[in-house]
Amino acid sequence: MMMARASTGAMDAAAVDEVLRRLVEGGRGGRQVQLSEAEIRQLCVEAKQVLLAQPNLLRIHAPVKICGDIHGQFVDLLRLFDLGGYPPTSTYIFLGDYVDRGKQSLETICLLLAYKLKYPDNIYLLRGNHEDAKINRVYGFYDECKRRFNVRLWRIFCDCFNCLPMAALIDDKVLCMHGGLSPELNSLDQIKDIERPTEIPDYGLLCDLLWSDPSPDTEGWGESDRGVSCTFGADKLVEFLEKNDLDLVCRAHQVVEDGYEFFAERRLVTIFSAPNYCGEFDNAGALLSIDESLMCSFQILKPKETGAPHSRKPLPNKVRISFNCSSSWNSIPRDRFNYILGS
Repeated sequence: MMMARASTGAMDAAAVDEVLRRLVEGGRGGRQVQLSEAEIRQLCVEAKQVLLAQPNLLRIHAPVKICGDIHGQFVDLLRLFDLGGYPPTSTYIFLGDYVDRGKQSLETICLLLAYKLKYPDNIYLLRGNHEDAKINRVYGFYDECKRRFNVRLWRIFCDCFNCLPMAALIDDKVLCMHGGLSPELNSLDQIKDIERPTEIPDYGLLCDLLWSDPSPDTEGWGESDRGVSCTFGADKLVEFLEKNDLDLVCRAHQVVEDGYEFFAERRLVTIFSAPNYCGEFDNAGALLSIDESLMCSFQILKPKETGAPHSRKPLPNKVRISFNCSSSWNSIPRDRFNYILGS
């Protein structure tokens, strides 16, 4: 793992520290934190430079923690950091979908960009399908920017989103992206070769990386109910992993009840980190930790009690299990993995 280093740029370290302090201290309890337009603009402009200085296929060493969709749930983002440790104590990969649907997309993305400026080698932000002007124009982020600032600032964010990397590779064994596989994806070099800044096309490799879904009902490639991209079966996943000498795909993009869900005998895991998603789902949120030996464990953010009746199974207080995605994967009992409940 790389050592933490502070960035240098027009927005000096003291200014970044002040933004971080105000966001973390002021955001408790769901309170709105109003940064200035100039501060936000500078965050976006400087973050673009940092993002483009790093490769499109990030190569990262464990230990690392992985977070799925946040969707503007800023209080829950702070809860995740409370659970896993704030940068640079822990190194993070976020799998995208920082904005839309939740009430505090601005605070969410500003905190993550500020940490990216402060500790560029301890926090990595992948692109999700909602980091796209066509999508977040419709699902809430545009309206939040317009209501609290102006449309010009929304466009500045979209320019920054066009610079986000698409995937990360952990110790050459765990591939992370927001969505999933593509019929066009044969080699990881294809991800590395995608040029940035770029908008997300309506079809093809880049679209699929951010939009596709695994499906237990699919053999090969299938049509997606989303009307965008495709679904892929366990056969295509196993074929891709074997061809590229990988052990695990870690992705987000779908709300799952327990915050994580396995596919294809634990060769793929979906991580979703926004508990009580949109206030309509009774889901937990999850944080995946991968240690130096590639042993994986989950920390769980339980959904808040709403007082409404529900039928979900209760989450246990503590369960000791484990799984390992090292090169000796096949010798590791797959009925073992860790997860620990958070508050």
